[in-house]
Amino acid sequence: MASQAGAAEEPLRASSEADLKKELHRQLLAQLAMVTGGMAPNDYLQAWWSWYLNLTHEPAQQLNLLQSAFAKSLDTWQFAVQAAAGKATDTPQTAAGFSDPAWQVWPFNFMAKSYTNWAAWMQEALTAGGRAPAGDRNRIRFLTEQFLAAASPANFLHTNPELLNKTVAESGQNLVRGFKHWIEDAESALTGRRSKAGQEFRVGRDVAVTPGKVVFRNRLIELIQYSPCTENVYAEPVLITPAWIMKYYILDLSPRNSLVRYLVEQGHTVFMISWKNPTAVDRDLGMDDYVQLGFKDALRVVNDIVPNRKVHGVGYCIGGTLLSIGAALLGGVHDERLASVTLLAALTDFSEPGELSVFISPNQLQMLEAVMHRAGVLESERMGAAFMLLRSRDLLWTPAVDTYIRGERMKTNDLMAWNADGTRMPWRMHSEYLNRLYLENELAKGQFTVGQQTADLKSIRVPMFVVGTETDHVAPWRSVYKVRELTRSPDYTFLLTNGGHNAGIVSGPVHPKRRYRVLNWPNATDIQTADDWQRAAPLSHGSWWPEWQRWLAAHSDPQQQSPPKLGWPGAEEPVLGDAPGTYVLE
Repeated sequence: MASQAGAAEEPLRASSEADLKKELHRQLLAQLAMVTGGMAPNDYLQAWWSWYLNLTHEPAQQLNLLQSAFAKSLDTWQFAVQAAAGKATDTPQTAAGFSDPAWQVWPFNFMAKSYTNWAAWMQEALTAGGRAPAGDRNRIRFLTEQFLAAASPANFLHTNPELLNKTVAESGQNLVRGFKHWIEDAESALTGRRSKAGQEFRVGRDVAVTPGKVVFRNRLIELIQYSPCTENVYAEPVLITPAWIMKYYILDLSPRNSLVRYLVEQGHTVFMISWKNPTAVDRDLGMDDYVQLGFKDALRVVNDIVPNRKVHGVGYCIGGTLLSIGAALLGGVHDERLASVTLLAALTDFSEPGELSVFISPNQLQMLEAVMHRAGVLESERMGAAFMLLRSRDLLWTPAVDTYIRGERMKTNDLMAWNADGTRMPWRMHSEYLNRLYLENELAKGQFTVGQQTADLKSIRVPMFVVGTETDHVAPWRSVYKVRELTRSPDYTFLLTNGGHNAGIVSGPVHPKRRYRVLNWPNATDIQTADDWQRAAPLSHGSWWPEWQRWLAAHSDPQQQSPPKLGWPGAEEPVLGDAPGTYVLE
């Protein structure tokens, strides 16, 4: 008896020790993340070492770099001599922010010339270790871009003649305003109070104002049914699954650029999922919960409100990924409730995630998981900071200089206000999302499971309309395009519009600066490479919204009907409140 008890205690003790070591490791990683800003230092050390080792095996490249360094140093010295004598003839590169005539005066022209030559040499050095793994090269490029953006003389008062002239002209009042702006922003960051952008555009007053009702609520979503604008509507309703890394109202901004309002005005019955902004209590919500409590529960309610009709599914960003998973699960059991699937800037194949790849590695995800495990959620500020670093010159340094040195706040628009209204990510869901989709690419490999069922994208056999954006750094359009090979849609359309991940999608129904290319395959077998598709697709000018709406109309019953009644029939409370609901305000 005693020996059996001792044998039972040994596995428990071993398990306890393993858990203790795992938790200690997590705590150390979380502490390290506070020092490194959440970046995994060993990844970047490895990247530099890999670059260096590959360069040591390329003597020709080493010689080229030395020759280039000498040539650029000589060019800088010669320019300095000529500029000091007032004889400099060439001008610094305007791309680095030196276009103002004030930069043509000594010593500022010399500073600009030195910086542009140094930056050009750094870019050459990046390509010198070309045999390094792609991930290492991307991280080296990312770090170098951060250094170059931070070191620009345009960022500092004493090296920027434009800022000095403005300060003299205003007797330093620009600096007073800038300091006031800094105090306001610091107070907002410390207190959690919403920024000025969030105060100028209030949800339900200025944005997210399309009339509707909340008809369903569970612990993860509210479902909004929008009020009809037309006497008759298309029989098939539209269910939109937005991303949960953002508030849903990016698709219902101001009336002039609200996709929801546009669809309703065109005669569609529109439903929108509004995700709960999770707290530490929701730490154990996983991808399976987002499928079941999110997409599947919403689809069930829509089916009750509009019975005996198929549903047009629309998914944006990670919401499109979730819609793809849900559509694959439905197709796998021959559930035919979906009339079509529309994916807006959504990835299903994560093998080439573009610039986000610098944040995707086992070490990086392990550190992020430790941070999330400690807090229970990933705060929106961390995710926002990562996206900001991908465009640090435009999104970090230039706005900082304008706000805190020029003393000028950029005029806020609705998209900026939405961007400042961040959301949190539950620990379990975000860990699964990053590891299973980004790192392991399970969905594209046909290995992603929800419960006991595999989400096989080949089970999607409904018409599809897929939208990519040309300058998307979150979901590169060539990666978005890959969904064609993963599904068996018998009626497949791919559209590419100019713009980025957000502005390209939120274009409004009329936009003079937008353009798009679109092609349709009326079968499940024809496949082109992304480059071949781009060469074959004709160019059209204007917003892509009308093109998509015509597609939706063509894939709907031509016989329209009276709008369904607002509310979930059979529920104790068919209507729970007015749109935009409560979850979006959290």
